[in-house]
Amino acid sequence: MFSYKVFRKALFVLPLFLLGSTNLMAANAMPSVGGIELEFILFALTLVGVALFHNKTMYVALTGLIVVLISKFIFAPEFSLIDHIIGSAGAEGEWRTLINLIGLLFGFGILAKYFEESRVPEFLPKYLPNDWKGGLVLLLLVMIISSFLDNIAAAMIGGTIALVVYKGRVHIGFLAAIIAASNAGGAGSVVGDTTTTLMWIDGVNPLDVTHAFIASIGAFLIFGVFGALQQHKYQPIQADPTPGLIIDYGKLLIVAMILVFAILANALLDFPAVGVWVAILAGNFFRKAHWKELQNSWQGTVFLTSLVLTASLMPVDELPAASWQSAFSLGFVSAVFDNIPLTKLCLEQGGYDWGVLAYTVGFGGSMIWFGSSAGVALTNKFPEGRSVFRYVKNGWHVILAYLVGFFIMLGLVGWHPHAPHKVKHQSQVEVTE
Repeated sequence: MFSYKVFRKALFVLPLFLLGSTNLMAANAMPSVGGIELEFILFALTLVGVALFHNKTMYVALTGLIVVLISKFIFAPEFSLIDHIIGSAGAEGEWRTLINLIGLLFGFGILAKYFEESRVPEFLPKYLPNDWKGGLVLLLLVMIISSFLDNIAAAMIGGTIALVVYKGRVHIGFLAAIIAASNAGGAGSVVGDTTTTLMWIDGVNPLDVTHAFIASIGAFLIFGVFGALQQHKYQPIQADPTPGLIIDYGKLLIVAMILVFAILANALLDFPAVGVWVAILAGNFFRKAHWKELQNSWQGTVFLTSLVLTASLMPVDELPAASWQSAFSLGFVSAVFDNIPLTKLCLEQGGYDWGVLAYTVGFGGSMIWFGSSAGVALTNKFPEGRSVFRYVKNGWHVILAYLVGFFIMLGLVGWHPHAPHKVKHQSQVEVTE
């Protein structure tokens, strides 16, 4: 039977094999197997390792990143990791994405703790229905919040509330539903998800992604109902708020500050993490932050950052021609391949229906726990959700919801590809000149 030690040894031997095989390979040429370049094979092996060794995901992701980097240094001498991260004259590096991701994952861990200790989650049972519909309303709340906040924040708030109202017993299927709700709400809003924010920054009209909400609503009717029923059977909602409850409005104010500052920093600086940490440091003067939450979040943060950086190293030179079929397929790809580089590539290619693409790459990541930053952030709090097999087995309704939501949108709205806006802009500049 395979063990983590065997897998670790295999990954240790692989770079040695690559080092010893340089004389057998053509100079400056990345080897391929069956037409598939080595980087993709190594990335696929990393994802398989994450699925098999869910208790060691950080180590697997880091090992995969190191092996991919070694292959780059051996077979592509012109590759510069510094230029890839910091940027060069021709392109911006990955530093902004990585720093924002790290800052948000750590920051929203502290936000969730402030929100939990404000005691608002203990007060909510007064307003949530006492049966399975209480879970449904909670998921709807997460979906609404994520339409105007970052989906990481929405997922963390939803998870914190669930932890309280279900007395610490949250079903993995409901956990998957919370992640799905956070991604569904952000799909049609340029301030609700990193992928749609990228589209907005790149020149896509914010109104061109709003019809993704049609798919999100259709998907919610599936994952929301089934997830709420799973949770109610596993652990019914707490019927009444805690007696003698006193809300800490100071901590609630800090939560509001973090969210507002994140929105402002995103709009003004394209750097939401800056706003989050300015608010946390300011709030620390009148309510001490729980810095221990950084320790609880660091492994999940390193894991996702490693995966995002590895994904950015993939030589994705082109995608299939833009069509509803290719957009549909990208939803499944985004469950295992970070949706940020996928979105960037689609923006460069152009010709997509941006609302359809926003739904597929945004909501599609909900099908596996590490397919979205919201999933990684929430499983920092619920580590039992890090098993791919348990997640898919119990969160099967998310996959069904993706299918239903997509075809509802396609049937009601259709496929209306937008002209490549970058090409159009360049043509206008040429005419003006």
